Amino acid sequence: MLTFRRAFVAAVFFFAILYLTTRSTSPTIPTTDDAFPKVQVNPDSSKQASTTAISSEQKGSDTNPVHGGANRDRPSRHGQQAMQDMSKLSLYDKLAYQFPYDVETKFPAYIWQTWKWTPAHGEFDFREQEATWTEQHPGFIHEVITDQVAVHLLRLLYASVPEVLEAYDALPLPVLKADFFRYLILLARGGIYSDIDTYAIRSAVEWIPESVPRDAVGLVIGIEADPDRPDWKDWYSRRIQFCQWTIQSKPGHPVLREVVSRITEQTLKRKRAGSLKEVSDKSVIEFTGPALWTDIIFEYFNDDRYFDMTHSAGPIDYQNFTGMDAAKRVGDVIVLPITSFSPGVQQMGAKDYDDPMAFVKHDFEGTWKPESERHIGAN
Repeated sequence: MLTFRRAFVAAVFFFAILYLTTRSTSPTIPTTDDAFPKVQVNPDSSKQASTTAISSEQKGSDTNPVHGGANRDRPSRHGQQAMQDMSKLSLYDKLAYQFPYDVETKFPAYIWQTWKWTPAHGEFDFREQEATWTEQHPGFIHEVITDQVAVHLLRLLYASVPEVLEAYDALPLPVLKADFFRYLILLARGGIYSDIDTYAIRSAVEWIPESVPRDAVGLVIGIEADPDRPDWKDWYSRRIQFCQWTIQSKPGHPVLREVVSRITEQTLKRKRAGSLKEVSDKSVIEFTGPALWTDIIFEYFNDDRYFDMTHSAGPIDYQNFTGMDAAKRVGDVIVLPITSFSPGVQQMGAKDYDDPMAFVKHDFEGTWKPESERHIGAN
């Protein structure tokens, strides 16, 4: 017979089991109060952490430290993100929340390119170039995105960050949107972006030196220009200029986060001031192109929010990269020599297409220009 005591004991037992099986077992969720999550490096894990911010990464070579410290922007891979009121966050923090960065994940197997038409269209002029990317990367998802598709794709990816969409729509020149799109797609989805007039000479699997763990790298870039001459300012915007016609990244990388924030804020500022139409082709390099890209990369290399600068021998600048002919690692970034993405240009130390470090050939078709203005050598 079920007495009151037995019923009471049974009820307590039932609710205890219910509590134990339904309560959350997730670890503590980090809040966005710390906009730049830092890793507490375990002294016993020194073999896994980067202990030099910049070093030569030739297999078998000695390191050449400039300043020490592991990259700090490595959030935990466990747990879920807490819900946040996006209206109270800065644009940078919104992007960090929406597209979190985890260096330990794999590089996504995406190849992103843009053009007026897809390869299925009869007027697509870059079949030979486009095919090399598919041939060198079997198993990758390879997309050639048209302007119309880009708009819809960005509306899907950035629906929660409407100011980014407003900035993209406001940009007055196709080249500005082309620049902005590559940063936006890599921030949101990662993978490889490469201009439509480029050839893949070697697979991206070969871009990172074998001596570097893939889970320690989140961004791969190459040198576009290394003009070691007194009049370099007459020809280039920066003494060392990083190219942005080919970039590989993992989603959410802080460099991409910063460049998207910078372009968005500057665009909306100019829009409100009514000065967007004053942006000319000549100012594109500084606004969205390789000058801005280069500046933000150097800022990242010297940012103590991401690197331990305690034992730094000095700031990282062009002198750390001029004349290099092998890959260098700076924290979670691999910097490739000029030969890698600019082989065969016959200047600034670039070697030919058959060099082992030649990965991508660029035809410099100036694809963003009107048909009448395009010519070989146009940038």
